Amino acid sequence: MDQPIHPLRIANFRAYWGSRLAGTIGTTAQGIIIGWQVYSIARQTMDIKQAAFLLGMIGLAQFLPLFLLTPFVGLAADSFDRRWIVRITTSLLVLIAAMLGVLTWAGMLGLPALFGAAVLVGTARAFSGPAYSALAPNLVPRDSLPTAIALSSIAWQVGTIAGPSLGGLLYAIHPETAYAAVAGLHLVALIGIFLIGRVPQPLAESDRHPIARILDGFAYVKRNRLVQATITLDLFVVLLAGATALLPIYARDILHVGASGLGVLAAGMGIGAAATALWFSIRPMRHNVGVKMLAAVIVFAFAILVFGLSTSFPLSLAALIVAGGADMVSVYIRSSLIQLHTPDAMRGRVGAVSQLTISASNELGEAESGLMASMLGPVGAVTVGGVAAIVITLLWARLYPELKLAKTFDPPEIPATTPQYGVAQP
Repeated sequence: MDQPIHPLRIANFRAYWGSRLAGTIGTTAQGIIIGWQVYSIARQTMDIKQAAFLLGMIGLAQFLPLFLLTPFVGLAADSFDRRWIVRITTSLLVLIAAMLGVLTWAGMLGLPALFGAAVLVGTARAFSGPAYSALAPNLVPRDSLPTAIALSSIAWQVGTIAGPSLGGLLYAIHPETAYAAVAGLHLVALIGIFLIGRVPQPLAESDRHPIARILDGFAYVKRNRLVQATITLDLFVVLLAGATALLPIYARDILHVGASGLGVLAAGMGIGAAATALWFSIRPMRHNVGVKMLAAVIVFAFAILVFGLSTSFPLSLAALIVAGGADMVSVYIRSSLIQLHTPDAMRGRVGAVSQLTISASNELGEAESGLMASMLGPVGAVTVGGVAAIVITLLWARLYPELKLAKTFDPPEIPATTPQYGVAQP
């Protein structure tokens, strides 16, 4: 049996990979800078709990546009050239970083500008997320997709390592330089997307009403219980056990390591995740994927629980690394199952539903973390969230037996014909 072609041998995928790496570094660097600036400005007039609540609201500001736009962005990804959607949204991210840099340099940056930027970033990500995820399977053959997902995850996880560290360190040296670097990274990402040649695009269903097509994505997720289980499990676990929004509090007021230490903590999960993704790019997972996903989610929640209780910087960092590795196992399995179980013509809309739940678990999770921290304190919020995530995972294993029964990534029936991939067309 022939081995699947390696994704990095395909020019379109190489351009996609480089774009995702640069874009992720820029996005995560900017996120840590905005979070630090919001918390620092808030602490000038507020106590820790009040500032924690405001920090959580930054996540809500990014989530709201995504929530409102989800029905439309998936349809856009299935109706228009996915490359151009990403090109336009990446251009917006360049302008946002430049704007924040200029305001910082002029000494005019305040909370309204930071929250406004968060809304614009959320809008850009709302459109780019489904288009980005739906584009990847068009660049490689079907048999190469799990390896491509692992490599794409490496780009994302390396970005989460380098981005926060780069953002924290550059901001400590010179805030304007940090924003200039972010704008430059998004510009590199934009160039990468322009290098991708034409790829297969599903034909728009012009004979069906757009509202009906929008509802198809939600109906498919409801009908396919395995896809539904993987999406909702991630939603509730990360919503409850997410701790990234509270990292500025831990860095400043619990571990006392400052902005540079914040960058290291923020990179912790990425370190574990990148190492795990690298392993999967060499040795792709093939068997007992459902059980392994459930086990990985429990390990993730337990590691977050350890982080929440720790007052030692090395132990906190180690817990985040373990959490990142476990999360990567879950991300790898979930992404592979969703991509391989979803027809190409539906990937934009299903991707939009998936992105909504991921963003709800991340950005809305940040708001939940801030709210819980304002009531229970940061340690109480993370601890309660970790325990609740373990309970949710055990409950989902019972409610969705499809998870435990998923032995491989392959759907029950594979279409006999598939489009040609990886070949640029005139």
